[in-house]
Amino acid sequence: MPKNTRAIKITDKKKAWNKKTKPIGYRLNSIPQNKTILITCEGQTEKVYFDSFPVLGLKIKAINLAGQSKLKLIEATKEIVDSSDEEFKEVWCVFDMDIKRGAEEFADFDNAIIKALQLGYKVAYSNDAFELWFYLHYNLLNAQHLRTFYYKELGERFGINYVKDGKKIKFCEQIYSILLNDVRSSQEKAIERAKVLFAEQKHLVFHEQNPVTKIYELVEMLNENLRR
Repeated sequence: MPKNTRAIKITDKKKAWNKKTKPIGYRLNSIPQNKTILITCEGQTEKVYFDSFPVLGLKIKAINLAGQSKLKLIEATKEIVDSSDEEFKEVWCVFDMDIKRGAEEFADFDNAIIKALQLGYKVAYSNDAFELWFYLHYNLLNAQHLRTFYYKELGERFGINYVKDGKKIKFCEQIYSILLNDVRSSQEKAIERAKVLFAEQKHLVFHEQNPVTKIYELVEMLNENLRR
């Protein structure tokens, strides 16, 4: 069973592009942190996005483990879990697959998911890119695309050069609020669309599931703990 952790004050995130909202008048220090979630990612975009969820009664420990194979990410996650004084209610591994690497990437992707599940971790994988999750806020698709497609589409919607600026920390810190406040965007529909894509392809081996993103499962869990 997880250990109870002391309550901490959680600051709210930006609710629009560059606009701060007034602090919510909750007595946050009186609400206990009843569980801690570990999320290991392979990029800054993912880490900052999950850190942006304004959760209450839940501690998110998101760690960027970029620069290694998928299987190495799982091994590094296990090292964190084994060496931590903190007990985690859930462990999530977040990574995607670069189709351009071919068979080597296919095996690494599949083996990493299998290993994580064997260890009891949850895996929010995407194929081909994490940005598919952002794209699903706007449209459903059923054709395979490389990440360059998502970068182009999102860049046009956000009015930026996504390849150049979409990965920078300044923009990463805004993406949750952008998707939440853009009238064209819908997280609810993104979840529905992601579920449809997975249901149609779940019988396939992991690397053949494309386009698929299981980010929706992690988002649903975080949404259950949102500050209301």
